[in-house]
Order: sequence, then C-alpha cells, then structure tokens
Amino acid sequence: MGRPAKHDPDDFIDAAVELFARGGARSVALSAVAASIGAANGSIYHRFADRASLLAAMWLRTSARFERGYRGQLGEPNLESVVAVGPWVVEWCRDHPAEAQVLQAGLRAFGPDDWPPEARAALTTPDDIRRDLRRIAKRLAASTSATPDEIAFAMLELPIAIVRRALHAGRAPGKREVDLVRGLMARILGDPSDRT
Repeated sequence: MGRPAKHDPDDFIDAAVELFARGGARSVALSAVAASIGAANGSIYHRFADRASLLAAMWLRTSARFERGYRGQLGEPNLESVVAVGPWVVEWCRDHPAEAQVLQAGLRAFGPDDWPPEARAALTTPDDIRRDLRRIAKRLAASTSATPDEIAFAMLELPIAIVRRALHAGRAPGKREVDLVRGLMARILGDPSDRT
C-alpha cells in the first residue's frame, strides 16, 4: 500500500493562483508551483500533464467558483437581487484577491488554445455569461426605467470596472469600492427599497 498523497490538485492550483497574482502567467512554471508548497516536481506532474493543463485548471476552477457564487447571489433574479449582486462582486474580489487577479487577467492569459480537449470542453465562455445577463436584463427592464443594456452593464461590467482600478493598484478592493458600486447601481436601476 502506497503512502497517501501529501498534496492534492487543489493545493497545486492554490499555489499557482498565488504565483500568478504576484507575477503573472510567466511565473506559473510547474517546478515553481511545486517548490512553493514544498512538493517534489514529480508530484505535480502526476496531477498535471503539463503547464497548459495547470493553467486550464486554474481558470476553470476560479471562474466556476465565481460564477457559482454570482448565480447563488442572484437567486431567482429580481430587481433587489440585481442591485445586491454588484456589491457582492466587489466583496468577492476583496475576499479572494489572488483569484480576482486571475479573472481580471482574462481567459486569453491562460492560453485556452493549448488546453487539453476535455478542459476546452468544460469552458464556459464570457459570451455565455453575457447572453444570460442580457436575458435577465430584458425580463427586468419592465420593473425599472433602466434599459436592458443598462441593467446588464450594472450587473457585471460596472463592478468589474471599479474592482479593476483597485487590482491595478495592487490592492484588494475595500468598503469604498463596495459603496461606490452600490450607489451607482441604485442610480442606474433605482433603489428597490423605494418601491411600493
């Protein structure tokens, strides 16, 4: 019977995300990831065939976690949950600064053309998410004076734009950014608590 594995795939992905947040995609070499958690080089190759597989795992896990939380926050979308989702994006980025850097870099930074076929098949594209947001925005447009485009913008693009400023400055977004997103979303969509 062999010894139990000291490091699981998530340990390597966590380390890769941290390296990426500090030094970008070039810093994510398999040997550097293994060294950062005190693992033997062979153990990372046992879990990831190559760098492209690790980059795919980083993007897929990070984007799936964000999307799961985002959709959970929206619930059955209504105007109140839409107004609340913008500040949630900022808070998620504050609570997960390294993962926020991964998402901020965008899919192209992770070389999806080089990913193994099964990783490419698992990919949810930004266009898929935007299509869902447009559908929600069209449905909610009747309950506000905002247009569907304004609603879709407020749901994702606005909080990302505000978070981007903090991430580019090398810091996690804070209360100031949460308040800014909340206020701007209320202006665009109207404050649901004012509705009777």
